[in-house]
Amino acid sequence: MHHSLLLIISLLFVIFMLVMLGQKFKISSPIFLVLAGLAISFLPNIPQIEINPELIFLIFLPPLLYEAAWYTSWNDFWKWKRPIALLAFGLVLFTSVIIAYASQAMIPGFTLALGFLLGGIISPPDAVAAASVLKGIKIPKRVITILEGESLINDASSLIVFRFALAAIVTGQFSLQVAVGNFFLVAGMGIVVGLAIAHIAYVIHRFLPTTPSIDAALTLLSPYFMYIIAEQFHFSGVMAVVSGGLFLSYRSHEILTHGSTRLQTIGVWNTVVFVLNGLVFILIGLELPTIIKGLKEYSIAETVTYALIISTLTIAIRILWIYPAAFIPRWLFKSIREKEPNPGIKNPFIIGWAGMRGVISLASALSIPLYLNNGEPFPHRNLILFTTFTVILVTLVFQGLTLPLIVKWLKVEEIDKTATEEEQEAGIKLRIKKAALKQLNEKYSSKMENNELLSFLKSEMESDISITHQRLNSMECQVCQKKEIEEYNQVLKDLYSTQRKELYAIRREVAFSDEEIRKQEMQLDFDEAKITWKRH
Repeated sequence: MHHSLLLIISLLFVIFMLVMLGQKFKISSPIFLVLAGLAISFLPNIPQIEINPELIFLIFLPPLLYEAAWYTSWNDFWKWKRPIALLAFGLVLFTSVIIAYASQAMIPGFTLALGFLLGGIISPPDAVAAASVLKGIKIPKRVITILEGESLINDASSLIVFRFALAAIVTGQFSLQVAVGNFFLVAGMGIVVGLAIAHIAYVIHRFLPTTPSIDAALTLLSPYFMYIIAEQFHFSGVMAVVSGGLFLSYRSHEILTHGSTRLQTIGVWNTVVFVLNGLVFILIGLELPTIIKGLKEYSIAETVTYALIISTLTIAIRILWIYPAAFIPRWLFKSIREKEPNPGIKNPFIIGWAGMRGVISLASALSIPLYLNNGEPFPHRNLILFTTFTVILVTLVFQGLTLPLIVKWLKVEEIDKTATEEEQEAGIKLRIKKAALKQLNEKYSSKMENNELLSFLKSEMESDISITHQRLNSMECQVCQKKEIEEYNQVLKDLYSTQRKELYAIRREVAFSDEEIRKQEMQLDFDEAKITWKRH
């Protein structure tokens, strides 16, 4: 027990060091962690670590999916539902079919059912990898929304394909009509279960006397309830978590009503997701020696050749799919041309190139049983494992490292005629400040005559509105806008730093209580979070 605990703690420490090192070299953490895990696995006297697929599906998958759903805009998701569905369902099925027939034709003894099994495993891109690689890169909002939306639901469609193919191989029976019917039943009932549990969580958050700590804990428990209960009834746990997460995210302003609750929940989730992401990607690299040991009946040259061909084919399939999916609906339907701006050539290519595979694919491959129902060894299991690992490594490292360069080279620009993030931020602030000032004037006008603090509050809000108006007006100067905003934020950060130093000096004077000093320090944290907070 102590040995296992020490191993986990040491692994977490290594992850933290590697993430910081990756940031120093400006390499995306998933890529850096996979490569580092690969290098560490070949060091002498390193204990072998085998990934339990049930652990991935049960421990890691629900919170990672829930967090992705929580930060997905429902309005944007619904706006781009057509391209998201074409990728999450159409491309997954298309990839599975092409990989199935190609692997059957290429690999001796590889059946069509095994081909569909492999296709279902490697068809879904990884949400975490794409988000991490794209972090800090300026690309159109439309591209980000489509990639995030696809990654939310493609796991469900690929896992359903995988399970049907696995059932066909293990039992030797398969019916296309039954499979299609079960596909919609499993996905649909998964959504029902997720929404039902989300409503229960909503009632608890909304109407019971919860505390910030309880609210944060409940948000961690909710995805596990959704996933486990849905899987218990043999429905899609992925769709349950995604649908429930989207619902609660849309209602978050009603259930996380206090600033302290929201900040505490965000802090908890940022830490949990950071640790889980780090673990899953370094575990991918550490798993390779175990996979290679199982390739006794194949030559290294054969397995590498098969794996590289399928990896190349996987990348090519996505690129081939993306352009017809982007333009054919526009040619067929005038309504689409009127509602959606032309995606151009560059944006679809970025979406196509961002199809990096990750932990879901590896966990699916590892969950393949060792034996069939008749007691015979599962055919080509180790080859499927090695091929899956190679696809993950090639897409994650090769595409992940080249994606920022491609985005920079293509010089993509925002094509949607929407306000910039800065303009939207200022516009929102103006609306809520005006609403608060209106409430103050209408409801508390009599009290302001006798309360100097309320009078000062009114003056302060009027001043804030005036400053926000000026900021919006200054944004008309597009050339100087970015420079001015960066300069403004930098000055604010410097002022906050000066105030923290003064708080430290006050603490040393022992003239004020530590409790009051901590309150002011927390207020500075809140103020600084307004200009520095980002999703990851």
